[in-house]
Amino acid sequence: MFNRTRMVTVAAILVLSLSACSSGNGNSTNSAKGTNEPAPKASTEVTTKAEKVKLNYWTEDRHDLTYIQEVVERFNETNTENIEVELKGLSENYNQSVDIAFSSKQAPDIIRTTPSNFIPFVKKGYLEPLDGYMNDGIKAKFQGALIDKSNMMDGQIFSLPNYGYSSRLIYNVDLFEKAGITSPPKTLNDMVEVAKKLTEAGKDIGAYGFAINFKGADNSFEKAPRSIAELSGIGGYGYDFKTGKYDFSGFTEIMKAFKQMKDDGSMLPGVEALDIDPLRAQFAEGKIGMYLSISAEPNVYLTQFPTKVNWSAALPPTISDDIAGVAGYWKTGPWLSISSQTENKKEAWTFMEYMYSDEVLRTYYEDGYGLSLLPEIIAQSKNPEMPGIAGFLPTQYDGLWPISPKVTVEGTDFPNLFIKYAISGGDLDEMITDVNTRYNAALDKARASGDVTTEAMPDFDAKSMQGMLVK
Repeated sequence: MFNRTRMVTVAAILVLSLSACSSGNGNSTNSAKGTNEPAPKASTEVTTKAEKVKLNYWTEDRHDLTYIQEVVERFNETNTENIEVELKGLSENYNQSVDIAFSSKQAPDIIRTTPSNFIPFVKKGYLEPLDGYMNDGIKAKFQGALIDKSNMMDGQIFSLPNYGYSSRLIYNVDLFEKAGITSPPKTLNDMVEVAKKLTEAGKDIGAYGFAINFKGADNSFEKAPRSIAELSGIGGYGYDFKTGKYDFSGFTEIMKAFKQMKDDGSMLPGVEALDIDPLRAQFAEGKIGMYLSISAEPNVYLTQFPTKVNWSAALPPTISDDIAGVAGYWKTGPWLSISSQTENKKEAWTFMEYMYSDEVLRTYYEDGYGLSLLPEIIAQSKNPEMPGIAGFLPTQYDGLWPISPKVTVEGTDFPNLFIKYAISGGDLDEMITDVNTRYNAALDKARASGDVTTEAMPDFDAKSMQGMLVK
């Protein structure tokens, strides 16, 4: 860029010099025509403006695409460093597209990283460490929300957090009132009893007390039993952070409660093959008393499944009366990263600073695109005004759990085992012993190969995470 500008400047000087040498008293002889007509006036208007630095930004998110496009356009119009960002939304095969782009040396400059692709992207060398770009103010702003294996790897920061989804029990207020129930259940036993009463009260309209989208094993597990376990102080994926081992015995009472609701006939028929959107459609029609999900629901009922049912949301129930942990945010952790292949790292960081500015993050939260993970942003923001969002707003019992190790287990994984027991029953003690053995064998193998480096945290206390989002 510097050489091109210098060449243009030199050319301009030469033109002016030649013009001066050929002039006399303001006139010159045109040798071609042999006349004394004035020579054409030499142009002194030379374009020296540098070309824009163009950055490509890829995302797989759809729910916030319109807002992010507005933010990008505002950055393009206002930044003083001659940077232009082009946003590209990829709704399908995102991770595969990123792989292909890196292998062909055509990677985007800015990458949307997610909880599922963060570790693979770091291991493949796709992401640029951010530590060297961050000043003390930025480090302090994000310090409390940074999680190992989610924002950091081996002590280096590769992505900063923005938002997540809170976990809640969503309930039909109208059906609750019809059944004479004044408040949502706070324990597993309460949930089982409330589901029975709601089913009885809803017989005349074909409503049932409870539903869960068992068609998607991982999705249903993360939205329902995981949230109950974590609020009860148990690792939501079966990993015990204190011992550094898997122990699914903490799910025993949760599994029994779901099976009891199924046996009681309190669950919507057909939950075995029920997906999340059909479940939402049934809830919008008033056919479901309660279910467990995340803070995406208000927007769903505003745009996809409009409903006249009065509904609300509350913290998930716990195993006992003791709230021994926090309801872990879902799909949280990383957000934006810089590509290791970009030739414009300085400019990419300038754009990243803009995206993580208070103004952008505050509007993101206030407009209901996601619940902020930063107490500083929550404190300075107005609550989102979206109908139904009030029950999902951060409380002292919401938080960020450490990342459980990811292992490849032989045989049936725990989410599918959970579903199998809830539907068909079986020897639960034997199931728990078997799944513990298989998961810990996979964990030992992963540690031996270096794929997992997570170690035991003897001082881990789930209660200590309370109040991390709202002081």
